[in-house]
Amino acid sequence: MAIIYDRDANTFTIHTANTSYQMQVDKFGYLLHLYYGSRNSGNTNWSLLYADRGFSANPYEAGQDRTYSLDFLPQEFPGQGDGDFRSPALILRDEHGTFGSEMKYSGYEIRKGKYRLEGLPAVYASDEESETLIINLENRRLGARVSLYYGVLPELDIITRAAVLTNEGSRSFTVSRFRTASLDMPAGRYDLHTFYGRHTMERQHERTSLGHCSVSVGSRRGMSSHQYNPFVMLSDPDTSEISGRCWAMEFVYSGGFAAEAERDQFDQVRMQMGLSEDRFSYPLEPGDSLTAPEVILTYSSKGFEKMSHNLHKCIRSHVCRGKFRDAKRPVLLNSWEASYFDFDGVSLLELAKQAKELDMEMLVVDDGWFGNRFDDNRALGDWTPNEEKLGGSLGDLISRVNNMGLSFGIWMEPEMISEDSDLYRAHPEWALALPDKKPVRGRSQLVLDMSRKDVREYVYNAVCGVLDCGNIEYLKWDYNSCINDVYSHTADDQGKVLYDYMIGLYDVLERLNRRYPDVMIEGCCGGGGRFDAGMLYYTPQIWCSDNTDAVDRLYIHYGTSFAYPSSAVGAHVSACPNHQTGRVTPLRTRGTVAMSGTFGYELDPAKMSEEEKAEVREQIRGFHAVNSLVRTGNYYRLSDPFRDDYAAWAHVAEDGSEALISAVIMQNHGNMHNIYVKVRGLISGEVYRDMVTGRMYAADALMDAGMPLPQPHGDAASYVFHLEQVHNA
Repeated sequence: MAIIYDRDANTFTIHTANTSYQMQVDKFGYLLHLYYGSRNSGNTNWSLLYADRGFSANPYEAGQDRTYSLDFLPQEFPGQGDGDFRSPALILRDEHGTFGSEMKYSGYEIRKGKYRLEGLPAVYASDEESETLIINLENRRLGARVSLYYGVLPELDIITRAAVLTNEGSRSFTVSRFRTASLDMPAGRYDLHTFYGRHTMERQHERTSLGHCSVSVGSRRGMSSHQYNPFVMLSDPDTSEISGRCWAMEFVYSGGFAAEAERDQFDQVRMQMGLSEDRFSYPLEPGDSLTAPEVILTYSSKGFEKMSHNLHKCIRSHVCRGKFRDAKRPVLLNSWEASYFDFDGVSLLELAKQAKELDMEMLVVDDGWFGNRFDDNRALGDWTPNEEKLGGSLGDLISRVNNMGLSFGIWMEPEMISEDSDLYRAHPEWALALPDKKPVRGRSQLVLDMSRKDVREYVYNAVCGVLDCGNIEYLKWDYNSCINDVYSHTADDQGKVLYDYMIGLYDVLERLNRRYPDVMIEGCCGGGGRFDAGMLYYTPQIWCSDNTDAVDRLYIHYGTSFAYPSSAVGAHVSACPNHQTGRVTPLRTRGTVAMSGTFGYELDPAKMSEEEKAEVREQIRGFHAVNSLVRTGNYYRLSDPFRDDYAAWAHVAEDGSEALISAVIMQNHGNMHNIYVKVRGLISGEVYRDMVTGRMYAADALMDAGMPLPQPHGDAASYVFHLEQVHNA
């Protein structure tokens, strides 16, 4: 069994293949955290140390025992008002505004299989590959019960956390903070890893030594955001890709979040993740419940690489769902950077013709096909095809594209509304805006109030109306504005709106997934502003960034790879000079970088030379040859682009039989030094053949000395080596 309850010691132990996680209910009823690390057996309550810490207060039950204080004991789910002045996971206020959320143990349950969360995305697994532990805590004064959910996927070294708060009393109370997971670490030195960024430069890895302070990242924007990703790591200072301890938390949620790491006066560290407190105050009446979204935990004693492999497998096979979870994605041509808003039906068909001639498989019509949408200042919400612009119905356009041998995809931004739109003129109250002030606009648009049922019905029906126009096989779901003003005309408390918004969005996406199982939905939020595990539950891939520059994408893909698999990373080859940076990079390099994701194009083929077109056809043939390996293989970061002159990575088959090694030299200098890329994941003692040149390589030499890169000529030179194991060499 993965979950063991020791009645004599009052301990709960969770085992995975390589890790153990242990808690204990102590003599006063507090749930203490004992251990999370490499797999072991036995009771680790010997790790608890007691001493009179002076100003560390003592709970009443401890009597005159001043050596017992929750101010330094490791807690599993710390409340407020129990003498612990570190960061609490839960803050409640009663009807008088009084704070206090001390929680004590009240029971447990062990189930076969993985729990589910009503209305929220969560890791899923069969009964044979998972178990669930539920630990109940209570606050009798308030009548509050917290059920802590632990889902265990032993073979992946994954433990998930969720929490459900229920008002079982006779009075209302308000939730001011609700963090899903809290992890207390013994005294020591730790590094905190966060993934910061901005629009068009997301998920930049930053490693910081954690001092005596509280460090927090999060989002107040209503979505997980470009600025910080809802994924953090804690590690030892000397942890590397292949050695050392590291712990990770990944939020399965797409709205505002908070992640915090605090090193206290005793050098202990507490790491937490959960809902953002910004504009959040959720009242619970008797009988009501509130769920804290899921957090995925994993631990590795073998460095960041093993941690990433755990998360990649979990996301790829236990978060992403449906037909496209494991399916090859079509090589598409997106119209955005080819023409922006300047297109009509004739030019779109010409674009489709060009795409077909280059062996692409899908045309995606981006923004500008509906209503009075000739720029980004109007018409969001009016999801009626502009037949004058398209030269006929959307269905006719789809049929013509299909008759060329291409499948068809379309862009929508269903959560948004323009003030200059028929929808806003009919329903201004559907926009999130304060009634007594002018709204703050982003990209000249407002956000629809998805907490309202009537708005959700409109959005659902509008999307269905478009998808029912014809054989649409791909939907790019965009979201291009933060939530600035929070006011819902139907909410009984405005502190509920942001949370209820996400529940409403997930409801619409779930219904669309069920109705259109053959339509692949790609998530997007100005590129990577909502790149999180919550969206991947509904959209098996996400447009990684609006920045298509190949060199910038090296940094973006590097940070993204710590938590998310290549199969989820939307990546395209675009034109040069690049539209975001003006940089010129070789077409070969743009293809190499895009091939580390879902792969597609975002340019006008008519502007390419015949030599470039021939290279595109070769890229597409190459992509088909390695597509399965990129989607399902183990991913290896072979360099750090923030420190090295080059970026290198590899996709290696699970059984080690095949490898795709890719590299881009980012810094080229006169009389350049030699670069050797040390490969990982190959089978020791075996020989591999380069499938293009036929050259043979000893696996151990490639992993020890490295693959030599030829001397570069020009900027951003790239190299790809496709290796296969040679049996009986």
